[in-house]
Amino acid sequence: MTFLFFLVFCFVRAASTSNIVKYDSIYSFGDSLADTGNFLRSGALAFPVIGKLPYGETFFGHPTGRCSDGRLVIDFIAEAYGLPFVPPYLSLAEGQTPKHGVNFAVAGATALDAKFFIDKGVGQILWTNDSLSVQLGWFKKFKSTLCNTTKEGCNNYFKRALFLMGEIGGNDYNYPFFVGASINDMRAMVALVVKTIVEATTMLIEEGAVDLVVPGNLPIGCSAVYLTLFKSPNKTDYDQNGCLKVYNAFSKYHNSQLKLALEKLRQKYPQAKIIYADNYGAAKRIFHSPGHHGFLHGATRACCGGGGLYNFNNSARCGHTGSIACKSPSTYANWDGIHLTEAAYKYIATGLTSGTYTSPPLSSV
Repeated sequence: MTFLFFLVFCFVRAASTSNIVKYDSIYSFGDSLADTGNFLRSGALAFPVIGKLPYGETFFGHPTGRCSDGRLVIDFIAEAYGLPFVPPYLSLAEGQTPKHGVNFAVAGATALDAKFFIDKGVGQILWTNDSLSVQLGWFKKFKSTLCNTTKEGCNNYFKRALFLMGEIGGNDYNYPFFVGASINDMRAMVALVVKTIVEATTMLIEEGAVDLVVPGNLPIGCSAVYLTLFKSPNKTDYDQNGCLKVYNAFSKYHNSQLKLALEKLRQKYPQAKIIYADNYGAAKRIFHSPGHHGFLHGATRACCGGGGLYNFNNSARCGHTGSIACKSPSTYANWDGIHLTEAAYKYIATGLTSGTYTSPPLSSV
């Protein structure tokens, strides 16, 4: 009976793992939610604070160019599939072609080209000009060195690769919002931002990508920077979690339009697995009951900052003179007022890799 039970166990185990995809590499695009060091190497700023402690203190013990105290969602996804951390494109030596993937994301990047914002009069606040189109250009250049033999050979290689399209698009709204744009102004931009993301996803499919994850926006109404800049005396402007309703509704609107566009893309490319990642849903659980998930100091107050109700002070941001980092980042969800802590990113990543917050589900690990 023991031997029979062992055989049944092995059969069930094999059946449960037979559909698991083992990715050999990851290719990532996006902004600061995914950047593992490109911004730091781009020369966008002479002395960016993300290149100094306390950034990177939790896991790496030193700054890496990640906008957090430690790892990001992309790092946890790589770990889940047994892959090394994905190197930033700008760290590669000439002709270097790492087989486990490359990260093209840049902190501050937008989906729309920088010229769009310059023409709108807000170009002076852009962190970087390395928008999504620039990142796609880097990918094409890298691809030409990765598989310069035949298109078929490259396509076979990409069949075992996971492509992460962001998160991207959040900064397209952040920059105008922070200089006074209205909700109505930004709603009018959503179609253009979504169109740009879908066009980029289409290009990757045409270049051979098969499995692609396209994340939605986070609940920005719960972010310390939004809660500080757009503080309201009207209690009805906040939900039961202390988040600004109108900005969360905006994030949900962007996400709904993105999901509709991705459904049309699936019909056009049935051979590709186009996965929507519900960042909003995965993160909202944290804000709904932070203590239940280990965030003992709440989810809206930043760990590192220069004071104020949400510990976000634009004149003393994390890393600048006047700011202080908390002693236990893992008990906070928000890191610096704009970005999340490693603990929060791990929580979101687990929701994605488990398939709970991806549609269709990301392959179980």
